[in-house]
Amino acid sequence: MAAASTGSPRRSTYRHGDLYRALLAAGTELARAGGPDAVVLREVTRRVGVVPNAAYRHFADRQALLAAVRSAAQSALAAAIEAELAKLPDQDDPVGAARARLRAVGTGYLRFAQAEPGLFRTAFSVPADLPDTASPARASDSGMRPFQLLAAALDELVDAGVLPRKRRRGAELLAWSAVHGLATLIIDGPLRGLDYTRTHTIAQRLLDMVERGL
Repeated sequence: MAAASTGSPRRSTYRHGDLYRALLAAGTELARAGGPDAVVLREVTRRVGVVPNAAYRHFADRQALLAAVRSAAQSALAAAIEAELAKLPDQDDPVGAARARLRAVGTGYLRFAQAEPGLFRTAFSVPADLPDTASPARASDSGMRPFQLLAAALDELVDAGVLPRKRRRGAELLAWSAVHGLATLIIDGPLRGLDYTRTHTIAQRLLDMVERGL
């Protein structure tokens, strides 16, 4: 009798779509700890406390779960960038404000990569057999998308007269490639042994270079 009473409340917890959120949360935690390869349906259901077949009501397979976790990881990245933008003081100088916002986007991106390397790797993982449903322009659950935040900062540079309009097209890809490359070198490459002070200095110089190069 005790075993039956223990199992029944567990099942009732996941009515009305709660199971989807629970599975996604568990998958996100797996990604946080181990990156995209750690997102496995069987482990997710074990953590949530349901039989593996229950997950198939919400995710057709492991790839569907991974796509959802990737979207959640990108949402977290967008939130981190927005938090960095929110720190900026108001200024009357449109040029200074535009420069500061572009730098904040890059800084938020790099800080997220260092603070949440597992989620960062997951956000931009694209297995060969997974449709490209989480490109840098994919949606965030709250606020703007990471790529939209970058685009908005570049548009402000154009409006402020810093970035010539004729050079605006494709600038997102150039800026993103540079900053993402540094993030990857810091968390997975030969720069991973550097302390925060060194990586922060390198990051700020890179952001200077990006702004001047655009």
